[in-house]
Amino acid sequence: MAASRPVRSPGTVVAGCVRDRRAREERTLFARLATDGDPRAREALVQRFLPLARSLALRYQRANEPLDDLLQVPSLGLIKAIDGFDAQRQIAFTAYAIPTILGEIKRYFRDRTWAVRVPAQLQNLALHVERTAQELTDELRRQPKVREIVAAVGASEEDVLEALQASGAYRALSLDEPRADADENVVTLGDSIGVDDHGFGRVDGRETFAAMLEAVTAREREVLRMRFEHDMAQADIAAAIGVSQMHVSRIIRQAIGRIRHATNPAPWD
Repeated sequence: MAASRPVRSPGTVVAGCVRDRRAREERTLFARLATDGDPRAREALVQRFLPLARSLALRYQRANEPLDDLLQVPSLGLIKAIDGFDAQRQIAFTAYAIPTILGEIKRYFRDRTWAVRVPAQLQNLALHVERTAQELTDELRRQPKVREIVAAVGASEEDVLEALQASGAYRALSLDEPRADADENVVTLGDSIGVDDHGFGRVDGRETFAAMLEAVTAREREVLRMRFEHDMAQADIAAAIGVSQMHVSRIIRQAIGRIRHATNPAPWD
């Protein structure tokens, strides 16, 4: 008894016919493009494979990345793949196009979207970690733990932590970006950042000067205080302490000499 042939359902037959017809059409379009450089054939191939390019782009979509900008990148990669494909190699166009489009998308994220340049390998890992973390969040309905991300990514915990930290360098915030404070007042990011407090420098200088004054006598310190802190004239100082103006001048010179010697002693001292 002869073996019976497997029965193919009508749906399977139709799907196979559609695939064969599409394959013939694609070969014809690539042949026209290779032979005549037919722009209509090129446009037809772009329209045919554009859904593939967009689906690849959506895999790399980020919440803070404009979708319109992202969709332009795989379109450019698709055009490069069409122009560089050799139909005589007897391989499916998609096998050639997908790596080309993905390479264009990764290059876009590596070179144009990071506010701070980090190594390309770390950028790729950061994108992979971020996608994996989002998938785990959707699956677990909570933020995943680091060990769960490590298990899903297949990298070391140190590399995953470094990738998570590098993700913070993806986009810089403007200092003029409005934010709401605890009282719901709208302020800018720059308003919440501290400014240089020059008082610290004055305190440091004052403490240093106080230490230097230990090298002079109490009377010399009082004369220096009246002259430089209260900006009194030497004649007024002389009247206040009951000496001549020339004596006040000599006291100031001697005190400054002591301070200078205390801060820069001679090598043999």
